[in-house]
Amino acid sequence: MGVKPKNTVTSLENNYMLEQEVSARSAARRRKLLVRRLSVFLVFTIVVCTLLISTLVSRESALKAKEEEKARAEEKLAKLEKRQLMLENEIVKLNDDEYIAKLARSEYFLSDKGEIIFNIPKDKDKDKEKD
Repeated sequence: MGVKPKNTVTSLENNYMLEQEVSARSAARRRKLLVRRLSVFLVFTIVVCTLLISTLVSRESALKAKEEEKARAEEKLAKLEKRQLMLENEIVKLNDDEYIAKLARSEYFLSDKGEIIFNIPKDKDKDKEKD
């Protein structure tokens, strides 16, 4: 197996055979160079694809984080707009004298002359008294 068989065929030494050997060597060299170039191109392509994919993944995760932040900001904005509307309604009510009088009677137990205010416990207070 390790021993090569003896070459018993002699080659012709003419110009045609020499040209064929030279062209075969040059074709083998070109094929070898082509394989090397394709290998380098393949490695370069793999590196570029890896960079592009990693960039794409990082951009996607950044976009997802920004979308979550946007959703939280929109939710907060909706709450603040609702609160602003409530406060604007409260301002309108506080400019009304009848509302202020009603608020003073219910919260601070203020009364007009001759009025008597009876304090009736609320449902929570009734439950505490029963226990």
